[in-house]
Amino acid sequence: MTTFVLVHGAWHGGWCWDRVAPLLRGAGHEVHAPTLTGLSERAHLLSPSVGLDTHTEDVVRLLDVLDLRDVVLVGHSYAGQIVTAVADRRPERIARRVHLDAFVGSDGEAARDLLPETVAQHWAESAAEAGFGWLVPVRRLSVLGVTDQADVDWLTPRLTPHPWKTYTDALDLTGAVDAVPAAFVECVSWMRVFRAQAERARERGWPVHELDTGHEAMVTAPRALAEVLLEIARPPVTGRNGIPGRGSRG
Repeated sequence: MTTFVLVHGAWHGGWCWDRVAPLLRGAGHEVHAPTLTGLSERAHLLSPSVGLDTHTEDVVRLLDVLDLRDVVLVGHSYAGQIVTAVADRRPERIARRVHLDAFVGSDGEAARDLLPETVAQHWAESAAEAGFGWLVPVRRLSVLGVTDQADVDWLTPRLTPHPWKTYTDALDLTGAVDAVPAAFVECVSWMRVFRAQAERARERGWPVHELDTGHEAMVTAPRALAEVLLEIARPPVTGRNGIPGRGSRG
């Protein structure tokens, strides 16, 4: 059995994995999908002080309090920064981290630094003009590749503004994260904001999987996403003397 911890990205909550989690549990695995401080049903806790460290601590505390081990830690979009920070702080608890159309940051890099410049500028202006200087308003779902009206209707009332500080806070890493295996999943049927992050993953030697869907894969392609996550989590088939056999999968 694998323990999956699924971490949502900007504007969302743990509920965004509701179509994926049952598929993973149905395959015999344990699943946790926390909502980060200040977002969705926890929006009442939002303040200008909520940043990357806050959200990192959310997940670290989950791992520690529930004593979770051999975890496949999945981060969507912005949460690529979180899974990197968490794996650096608790490498002994993480079997693998998965960046789902997500940032692949290094020490000293902020999420804003990793966005395409035109996108980063738009977000900064949105925060300054419509977010009181510290919030990023929810983006139009069509921009993220969500076009089915039922999906739009399900997502829209649950999404909340996101603290801009989480995008300007830089990663502060010890290097322990480098010992934690990683994989990348790119969603290729939208404007592909994370294309450069997928290339960075390839340069680091990570396996990179592609999904033919928009950025919100957990909503628009839950079964395909679950299959990829199960494949990533599956231990390699080994032959004699521990040598990987021909049936091994990445």
